[in-house]
Amino acid sequence: MTTERYWVVGGEYSCMAFKSLKGEGPQVLGPYETRDEAKEAWKRVSRETRGVATARFAIAAEQLVLPA
Repeated sequence: MTTERYWVVGGEYSCMAFKSLKGEGPQVLGPYETRDEAKEAWKRVSRETRGVATARFAIAAEQLVLPA
C-alpha cells in the first residue's frame, strides 16, 4: 500500500535564473497529509515573499510505501 505526503520547498535564489539558493539551502515546510494543506502553506509563504522577485516555492509530493 502506498500513500503520499506533501512538502513546500523553496526560498530566495541568488538571481532570476533560479539556479542556486541564497543562504544555507532551501526552506522546507511540512510534511502535510493532503495536497490542499500544502497548497494553503504554499499560498501563505508566497504571500509573505510577494515583494521578493527572486523567491520561488513549489509543492513536492513524496510517495510512501506502507507495510502490508
